[in-house]
Amino acid sequence: MHKKTRVIVLTGAGISAESGLKTFRDADGLWNDHSIYEVATPEAWITNKQLVLDFYNHRRSELEKVAPNPAHIALVQLESMYAVQIITQNVDNLHERAGSTHVLHLHGQLTQVRGEHSLEPIIDVGYQPLKIGDTNDLGEQLRPNIVWFGEDVPEIERAVELCLEAEILLIIGTSLNVYPASGLMSVVSNNCQIILIDPNANEIDVLEQVKIIKEKAGTAVPALVEKLCGDKS
Repeated sequence: MHKKTRVIVLTGAGISAESGLKTFRDADGLWNDHSIYEVATPEAWITNKQLVLDFYNHRRSELEKVAPNPAHIALVQLESMYAVQIITQNVDNLHERAGSTHVLHLHGQLTQVRGEHSLEPIIDVGYQPLKIGDTNDLGEQLRPNIVWFGEDVPEIERAVELCLEAEILLIIGTSLNVYPASGLMSVVSNNCQIILIDPNANEIDVLEQVKIIKEKAGTAVPALVEKLCGDKS
């Protein structure tokens, strides 16, 4: 059997927005009149743990109500013909719920928590709310297992390693002008085919080697997967 072509898929907020999950930009960076920096930074956690917990409890509750969309599902189908690795900036679990088997979360996951001073152990809580007084075995207050603004991104080195091996880089729902999309795109080989799916893509800001599909992910990803799998059959 021939070696499968390695496809790295980088996804951002746009793909989840089509499932009904609001992005920070949708709310102009606000949540209940609070700046995102008041609920998603280490300083916010020190200042007002309850507010931070309320924010993530709300997001966890919203996640439970939505489902993977056709773009998520199509990426699962792509695994039948290609070696697919998803690198997502999203903290939801929609890729996993759709059935994708190789997903790297750069910014953590909503359904996980950990001690406020420890990276491990990571505890799955599903969609349950987290409260003041909930602790791990070390007695540490549990916090969301999320990479907050101003914190290091532990998985970025692994993401770079994966992109170095990419033969096709598929970018969905994230801007090429912001980190980490811009940084990860810069490490792929010159022979790597890069495809950007973004209805708002600006050709002026994109390298010539990038193929742009200016459509929503829910429409464009299934069509692209059908074409890619057809090319392999």
